[in-house]
Amino acid sequence: MSGLELPLSFALIAGAGLYYATTKHVEGCKIKVIYTEEEEGDNKKSVNAGNIIRNHCPSLTDPAQAYMVPTPYLCSGMLQTVYGTALAKKYDSTSNVKYEREARTMSDGGTISMDWYPSRPSDKDDTIKQRPIFVFLPGLGGSSQEYHIRSTAKTLSSSLESVGPCTVVVMNHRGSARTPLTSPRLYNAYDTTDYADIVQYVSECFPEAPLVGVGFSLGANLVTKYLGEQGSKTPLIAAAAICCPFDTEIAGREMDKPGFLNDRVFQPNLMATLKRALKRNINVFKTKYSDSEFDAIMRVKRMSHFDNLVTCKEYGHADCWDYYRAASSTAYVDNITIPFLAINTEDDPVTPFRGVPVKKFQNNPNLALVQVKHGGHLGLFTGLLRPSIWYLQPVAEFLGAILSIKKE
Repeated sequence: MSGLELPLSFALIAGAGLYYATTKHVEGCKIKVIYTEEEEGDNKKSVNAGNIIRNHCPSLTDPAQAYMVPTPYLCSGMLQTVYGTALAKKYDSTSNVKYEREARTMSDGGTISMDWYPSRPSDKDDTIKQRPIFVFLPGLGGSSQEYHIRSTAKTLSSSLESVGPCTVVVMNHRGSARTPLTSPRLYNAYDTTDYADIVQYVSECFPEAPLVGVGFSLGANLVTKYLGEQGSKTPLIAAAAICCPFDTEIAGREMDKPGFLNDRVFQPNLMATLKRALKRNINVFKTKYSDSEFDAIMRVKRMSHFDNLVTCKEYGHADCWDYYRAASSTAYVDNITIPFLAINTEDDPVTPFRGVPVKKFQNNPNLALVQVKHGGHLGLFTGLLRPSIWYLQPVAEFLGAILSIKKE
């Protein structure tokens, strides 16, 4: 063998090995979609979740597209999650939105801020009043300003070709996104009242507009629970839940475990966000809590301790674990009566996949679950030089198809 042939042989072997490894990796990134096997033939006009997936969602069913290959340097759930958190305030061409804010006073005197994109529909323009409206609900510590919220808002408002322009309104939780606390009551994973009231308010303001719910993380849990509580009474015609915990006790225990991600990233960030809101509104919060109680709340370092002192007191739960069990949306999934798409990852370090009620998605024809191998919590970044959020496409396909069918 000549001096040239030996290196060439090694190069070919290395190339073949790399090709094999890459192929195996990509094959391991195939998307799994779970829904009832109940068939309705080839009726493309049916809003049965399975039919919507089969007929209108190529990113989930086309063998050439149904992959979520993670960005190579974001190859673990932890990296995907941390990267998504680091991008929170980034603005780029996919997320450069500017909201119009509306403040809404709730029945207990509390304030909810509603951020509209591109703007609140005009009461005088009949065409705009009939545009679909997506009612977003962010996660714990999140708001309309998060990168993934802005990216999803921009995609759904302008990328549904078969539907046309749409409107997005993000319901910011009490005290978040610089919303003033005008009541000592805070938001939590259990109480769906605020979301129900906002959905009803939007429905009454724009009775001709189709309404669609979209929730993220804790917000996804609230949207799911709300849908199960309302059943056929909801004004929403469809919904999507991104990284929904479903079983909030499992998620709560996972987040309470000692470890680098919890101790240095998640818990400090969550507590800092909550404490900033309390400090900004200290006078309102102290109408319900004494000085000593407030000081004790400000000293806690974990969400479970905060819930023991605040949320459990508000709703009468024995402790945080009792509260998390009550807040779980799993028990409400069976009662969902509209097309519902859930997207969860197997390596989510915040809302473990073992909390997802997979079997329930096989028994309710309104439901579809997208099971993704990699992606972390509210990450799901793919691409090399400029990572992009993978789930934007399947969510747009699924919800866009329903809106298009309803429009006809």
